[in-house]
Amino acid sequence: MVVEWWNTNRQMDLLEYQAKELFRETGIPVLPSQKIRCPQDLKGLKIPYPIVLKSQVRAGGRGKAGGIRFATNTIDAIAAAQAIFNLPIQGELPDVLLAEAKYNASQEFYLAILLDRTARRPVLLGSPYGGVEVTFTQDKMQRVVVDEEFSPFYARRLALKMGLTGEAIEAVSTVIKRMYRLFVQQDLDLVEINPLGIRHNGEVMALDGKVTVNNEALNRHHHLTRLLQERNLEEPVYSGVFPSHDFVELDGKLGILCNGAGLTMATFDLVCEAKGKPANFLNLGSEQTWYGMDDDPLERLRLGLEAVTTSPNVSVVLVNLIAGVTLCQDIARTLVEFSEQIDRPCKWIVRLVGGDVVAAEKTLKQANLTSVKSLDEAVSLAVKAV
Repeated sequence: MVVEWWNTNRQMDLLEYQAKELFRETGIPVLPSQKIRCPQDLKGLKIPYPIVLKSQVRAGGRGKAGGIRFATNTIDAIAAAQAIFNLPIQGELPDVLLAEAKYNASQEFYLAILLDRTARRPVLLGSPYGGVEVTFTQDKMQRVVVDEEFSPFYARRLALKMGLTGEAIEAVSTVIKRMYRLFVQQDLDLVEINPLGIRHNGEVMALDGKVTVNNEALNRHHHLTRLLQERNLEEPVYSGVFPSHDFVELDGKLGILCNGAGLTMATFDLVCEAKGKPANFLNLGSEQTWYGMDDDPLERLRLGLEAVTTSPNVSVVLVNLIAGVTLCQDIARTLVEFSEQIDRPCKWIVRLVGGDVVAAEKTLKQANLTSVKSLDEAVSLAVKAV
């Protein structure tokens, strides 16, 4: 059953507002919305009333549990937000709510794309009975297996099996095609819209959505890792990007970030010899690894910086990178940008080797990040700074 499959994969679900960000980027129509981090945020609401406030938790059944409420003015909205923020749904409290314009649909559908692991083929699911009361009985849920290269034929076939007629066929088929593109491009496990609202004039709107990320594909989609980390998961998901032997967490206060196994272990050994206590060490991989991936190598660096600074115990970060193709200036700018965004004070000791290093050192100095040429000096400064 689809429901059972969801329950085992909930930890990789994006929240609704994150799923809708992907929908918007893919051209799937979504309503104007705004994230609410506390009830007082509603005083600055840019969306006209009436609105709907939705609890952003992974748990299902939000509507029946009271996690989705309508409001027609600011006073009602603040009261509703206070109630939702304090309402656990299946043990989960929301960190953020989604405020969205109210939409009056004449009909609601259910659409989903997921991988049939038995057939090893994508499957399109659709029902003309979407919304809270959607059921997964065989007579109401239509199914189309994509057994060859995807074409619009599959989308129209599902729309026809759902009983759609007239202009609704093309409108819903277009949404299915875009869902499939998102599913394939992001290597996802599930893309779901429930409900897809449709009006008498033929306008369609994704009123709720779910996206389940494939853990094995995270090393190819670092932006999805960043979305997952926005949700205060019980455990960081860096394991999907950096193998356990490349990112090791310890109990000290000094984070170590290098590229290449040899350089990483040499830096770690020198820190330990100097009586330093690492909080962790991370090997970003050699540049060959960086450029063997589809993503921007600087994005990999940003993820590495997030990993080594995740622990609140980390007060000093030692960065030791040898660049070949990547310019040191680009690395320096990334380090400065990250250091300015981190929400707590942290001492940075940076040793860069590679092209454009003089300009990089100037950039680091201007941002008050310590830059040194010698590894021994970098280790000494880092250990003393803890």
